[in-house]
Amino acid sequence: MANMLLDPIMEEIISAGFRYLKDQVRWQTGMKEELEKLKENLPHIQAVVYFASSQEQITEQNPALNKWLWQLRDAIDDAYEVVDELEYMELEEQVTKNKKLRRVRSIMKSMRRRLVKIAKRALKIDPTLKRLEEAVQKLHKVSTTGVDAFLHLVKHAKKELQKQQLELHGARETGSLPKNDLIGRGKDKELVLEWLRNPSNEHRGTDLYRNISLLCIVGDGGMGKTTLLQHVYKDEITKDFDRKMWVCVSNNFDVKKVIADMFECLKNERARLETLVALQRRLEEEVMCKKFLLVLDDIWEEDEEKNKSKWEDVLAPLASGGFGSKILVTTRTDSVALMFEKVIKKKKEIVKLEGLEEDACLQLLNSHAFAE
Repeated sequence: MANMLLDPIMEEIISAGFRYLKDQVRWQTGMKEELEKLKENLPHIQAVVYFASSQEQITEQNPALNKWLWQLRDAIDDAYEVVDELEYMELEEQVTKNKKLRRVRSIMKSMRRRLVKIAKRALKIDPTLKRLEEAVQKLHKVSTTGVDAFLHLVKHAKKELQKQQLELHGARETGSLPKNDLIGRGKDKELVLEWLRNPSNEHRGTDLYRNISLLCIVGDGGMGKTTLLQHVYKDEITKDFDRKMWVCVSNNFDVKKVIADMFECLKNERARLETLVALQRRLEEEVMCKKFLLVLDDIWEEDEEKNKSKWEDVLAPLASGGFGSKILVTTRTDSVALMFEKVIKKKKEIVKLEGLEEDACLQLLNSHAFAE
């Protein structure tokens, strides 16, 4: 149950439904609306199923959720069985059509046959289509009632997890100087350095962030995201930048604090300013027409819309930076990378850190176990 392959199956059912309805005059209106609603509801269904897959203990403690998952699976199986039959019929029809195409036919004759075919379908009840309609109705009913009932579990669990992480880690702070050797991340470092060498942005119209490129380093806690960027930040290649800033955001994200931290990196003094406007103006003056490198370390996921507005305030002064400016972000979630993509209105670039190879793991273990 936990490993339901929801994405491709649901999408295939919806796609096949729309495809088969194309010539079905009699059935288009009602079932088309249900397919549209099913398509619109798909992200919410995915959220609940993924949540249940990753939180098995909660599923076991919630019989209603477990029952709904089985009902959803049953509805998907019924719909998929019909879709499988439709695809076979389409393949059979295509083979027949290909044979007919070998003959010389006039355009008018082809159009007349198609019109007759559509008219016949409009006047009689197609048993396969009837089964598809019933399967779609069942799937729509099950998914709608279940999502409405259980989506709050996803949101609640997400908030609880964030709360536990906040209590566990507290207000974390990182510096730009490496404390450990870079083990098993040589290729990742070269990839980031290559990205720094490449301007990878162009002057395009009047885009606010036309001079800035963004790269997100995504990975679970302890994967070495911070250590990787500490070694990158110290590399000789970063001397090509006019300005360098390292800011640890962590779980105590505050717009004015982040801007003040950037200013302190540049001037080695704390800005004695209290208003957001004044802080933004001072930072804008410091990076004006300067090629800068900014590292935003350890960004946590919060409310997306609220966070997006905050980061727009943080990044606005940086729009004055020179061509070739770079922003490096470390985070645990893809959603943070997506949020930054929306802020600077550019396609996100991501380096995903996976687990280390066995030899690198042993080397890392030895470096810590036998450290003096």
